[in-house]
Amino acid sequence: MAGRTTSRHAGDTKSRILDAAETLFIDCGYEAMSLRQITSRAEVNLAAVNYHFGSKESLIHSMLSRRLDRLNEERVKLLDRFDQMLGERLTCEHVLGAMFIPALRLSRDPRVGGKAFLRLLGRAYTDPSAFIRDFLNAHYASVAVRFFDAFQRALPHLPREELGWRLHFAIGALSGVLAGADTESLIAEFSQGKSMNDLQLIARLASLMVAALKAPLPDASQLAMFAAVLGDATDTDAEADADSDASTATAAQNSQHATNDAANEAHRDADDSASSSASRGNPGMSAASAHVHTHAHTPAHASLDGESRGSAIETCPLQQVWHGAT
Repeated sequence: MAGRTTSRHAGDTKSRILDAAETLFIDCGYEAMSLRQITSRAEVNLAAVNYHFGSKESLIHSMLSRRLDRLNEERVKLLDRFDQMLGERLTCEHVLGAMFIPALRLSRDPRVGGKAFLRLLGRAYTDPSAFIRDFLNAHYASVAVRFFDAFQRALPHLPREELGWRLHFAIGALSGVLAGADTESLIAEFSQGKSMNDLQLIARLASLMVAALKAPLPDASQLAMFAAVLGDATDTDAEADADSDASTATAAQNSQHATNDAANEAHRDADDSASSSASRGNPGMSAASAHVHTHAHTPAHASLDGESRGSAIETCPLQQVWHGAT
């Protein structure tokens, strides 16, 4: 009896640690969460984390695996079923359905995360940490290949590279939405308070992604149009830079003029003071005014910092979120 109690207690401790890590990961991301935060939230000591997992990295592996392993198993199982049913008639809608339906089903089950499941999914595929990316790539690469091949069969008109880009963009955008804390409130707002079942949600989601995936490749006229847009944007940027340079030059000239005016005013004041002292026959004041007079003729120099610091837009390589989502 005591052995069973100890085992149950150990299982509860492990679950609390996993639950705490999951919540912090959803809210903060991998890099911002610490073992101290996890132990505090789970109400355990660091020794318990070390005993059950050994390290933060091992803990996060276990936390992701307990949700994503089952998800991807269900996805592959449903895709296999569609393949057997349809064969060469497999459609893009069916492949997308195999991706989304298991995720929605699991999000309705409180035993496997419930409402937080979709947010966990979104965070996992948008987290910028190389550690998370490497984990997804290593553990779910075969699933990614399986779904990519299915999309290729359903969309034979798309070159492999183009299909890769479209899936990359579409699933990356979807993951960003799922990771947000306000997704449910937005759905309620868009639906004007009306309830939305899984069928309606999947239909809306799939219709958008199917349109993006099935869109024809850009033709010469479209490429020319976007080239013109880029050209106009470049011209606008050049004009803005020219205006900025002109404003900087004008400001520098005004600053120099102000400095020169101040120096001339000081010169005139010194001359007036010297003349006044000389007329009163005060040698001490004459000597002082001569000193001021000498320095007043020294050219004044204005120090201008001409360095213009532009804002650099730092672009990060887009993640391969497709790997885990498939």
